[in-house]
Amino acid sequence: MASTTIVREADLELAAQPQWRPKYNPWLIALVVTLASFMEVLDTSIANVALPHIAGGMSATEDEATWVLTSYLVSNAIILPLSGWLSFLLGRKRFYMLCVLLFTVSSFLCGIAPTLGALVFFRILQGVGGGGLQPSEQAILADTFLPQQRGMAFAIYGIAVVTAPAIGPTLGGWITDNFTWRWIFFINIPVGIASLLLSNFLLEDPPYLIKERMQRIKSKLRVDYWGIIFIAIGLGFLQIVLDKGEREDWWASGFIRTCAILSIAGLIIAVYWELKQKNPVVDLSLLKDRNFGIAGLLMLMVGVVLLGSTVLIPQYMQLIMGYSATQAGAVLSPGAILIILLLPMVGFLLSKVESRWMIGVGLFITSTALIHMTNFDVFIDFKYAMLARCWQAAGFAFLFVPINTAAYAFVPRNKNNAASGLINLARNVGGSVGISLVTTILTRRSQFHQARLTEQASALNPNFQHALNSAAQVFQGGSDATGPYALLLRNLQRQAANLAYIDCFWLLGIVFGALIPLVFFMKRVKPGTAGPAH
Repeated sequence: MASTTIVREADLELAAQPQWRPKYNPWLIALVVTLASFMEVLDTSIANVALPHIAGGMSATEDEATWVLTSYLVSNAIILPLSGWLSFLLGRKRFYMLCVLLFTVSSFLCGIAPTLGALVFFRILQGVGGGGLQPSEQAILADTFLPQQRGMAFAIYGIAVVTAPAIGPTLGGWITDNFTWRWIFFINIPVGIASLLLSNFLLEDPPYLIKERMQRIKSKLRVDYWGIIFIAIGLGFLQIVLDKGEREDWWASGFIRTCAILSIAGLIIAVYWELKQKNPVVDLSLLKDRNFGIAGLLMLMVGVVLLGSTVLIPQYMQLIMGYSATQAGAVLSPGAILIILLLPMVGFLLSKVESRWMIGVGLFITSTALIHMTNFDVFIDFKYAMLARCWQAAGFAFLFVPINTAAYAFVPRNKNNAASGLINLARNVGGSVGISLVTTILTRRSQFHQARLTEQASALNPNFQHALNSAAQVFQGGSDATGPYALLLRNLQRQAANLAYIDCFWLLGIVFGALIPLVFFMKRVKPGTAGPAH
């Protein structure tokens, strides 16, 4: 109890001090740190379309090649919540530059990997380096900018985080088709080198961070090894369950059941352990703040819908509409451009409008856009799908920056690093949940709808007979008597898949809309400040 009182007094003393200002232009700093985060977020999705090429080049099955994705996500998820503690232990600038260096070097190693095993190992290293970039950047932005400027600063960061997953598959497909899959890793090298040089020149740790770090080191800071182990087990196996669950048929697989048990046990023990530690590696006490806790939940759901819809729409265009990968990517691109155009406006509005209202607007726009997508059918055209995606993208533009702004409103400056790790963990886990969720729903609901539609394929059904006669006209004069039935089966499977996609859009839209009342449980924050409204 006494230590908690001391921490609170230190937080109040820190809050009373004038905010530190960096030597160099803060907007230049924002651009530099965003560069590395864009590279890292892009890498989480750019390899997806290259998996068949990687499998072929490594003489492996596509199922084995998926460990290229899973290994990165596992190590990324483990390091995210630890990034705040590691920043404090090593110094934030040093930790950030170490992450950039590790990510860049491991990207090169991934590009030259001779075997699948080596590639998976280097992807683990790449995930460790990448996992520390986003939390470090958010903490840097929170310290670098005054409260009234944070909205615009987070808007720059939001451009990287929201648009990179949208363009990743398209860019990855283009690079793979025109060069080789190895170049999806090599393109990180010049960006990483530039980021490393600029970061070394521009970045510096705030005085309060240096002072507190030195005090902790002098007091013989103990490393919470058990906390690190429990968190690694819990989050690592959770990521494996989410990434491999549908492919392994979930609970029918002993491997998935084992991973799920280890994940649940690891997470429960980690929470219990961390709450009892004086200097935990993950500061769960931040969740006691109502604003931060609700913002974390909202960011989790943003990850679910953002990554889930980024999977759904390109797949729909390719599997239902018959588009090429490039054409499907083109459906997403205008939405990404719209986000880039809207985010600076959202950043400006945050200095005038309360963040709660903007989050509510964003949830409403995104929810209605997803419900509108339930009107998709096999006859829609490119323009219809593209405008629907733009509608959804407009909602995301009103979510990412206001949620981050609300999350940091009551967080003490010396806990910005820990807060960044937790808020980014929420979004990344949400993204994995979203991809796993929509993949599972698509598979199960396609089977359900196909079974229901097949019930109507009876000689006693006049509609079926009419369809069969129409199909027979296509094969008139041919010797294949099964042709008309095969054609009807393909159309039936297409319709069943279409209905499954609609089910996914309904679920995401309803769940997102149901979050709107939650926004108004957050504490009011006066626009352009870091504290409560009076």
